[in-house]
Amino acid sequence: MSVAGASIKSIWREKLPCSAPQILAEKSSISTCFIQSGTKNNGENKEILMAVVTISRQYGSGGKTLGKLLADKLNYIFADSDIIQRIAREANVSTDWVTSFEHEADSRVSRVVSKMVSQPPADRVSKSKRGYLNEKIYIDYLVLIIAQIADEGDAVIMGRGSQYVLNDHPDAYHVLLINDVENRTEFLKKNYKLSERQAIQMINSEDRRRSILYRKLGKQDYDSPSLYHLVLNMGRLEMEAAVDLIYHLVKI
Repeated sequence: MSVAGASIKSIWREKLPCSAPQILAEKSSISTCFIQSGTKNNGENKEILMAVVTISRQYGSGGKTLGKLLADKLNYIFADSDIIQRIAREANVSTDWVTSFEHEADSRVSRVVSKMVSQPPADRVSKSKRGYLNEKIYIDYLVLIIAQIADEGDAVIMGRGSQYVLNDHPDAYHVLLINDVENRTEFLKKNYKLSERQAIQMINSEDRRRSILYRKLGKQDYDSPSLYHLVLNMGRLEMEAAVDLIYHLVKI
């Protein structure tokens, strides 16, 4: 491994904290409980981190469908609804409560999440109280859990700003799926049994929510190709071909 490569991995490792419950219970300094990425229980330090793929998409481009197929092909976990479950478990709240935050992007969120990439997530989580959830705590746990999933490796992560959270992760691959509105409408009608009106309403609603959330994050470049290793126009690709392209990217 090159010196530069080792340096990047060391920087990433130093950003990863212990699990939130450990931090909350022990009230220990983050510097005393870094996760050593790739370290096995047998004490052997592995220099190669396990890969993680983030999937960002314009709603209706087939992100969840592709993510599940890709995870199966790679034999990775697919991190989507289980992120909600992990947040609920860490915060000791119901999954319904967490889900409600998935559909909110008000002004209170912006003050918390605008610094989420530059600020170590556990510095904020460590003072959170279990059994309660607000926008700040939700974002704290979201960032922490995305980082933990990446540290565990062999994962396909669905959206939720993971391309920003894992921007400097040395073994993360970031993928964006795009498509025109007509194709996205047809995809939703076919795969989710929606009427055309319902499909269009969902696309408009989700596009608006996505735009608002990222604006609150201080990010307006979420569809910029420069953020991603691969941008796929799903209107020009069959689902299987798109999965194969990402698979071969990861396996190079």
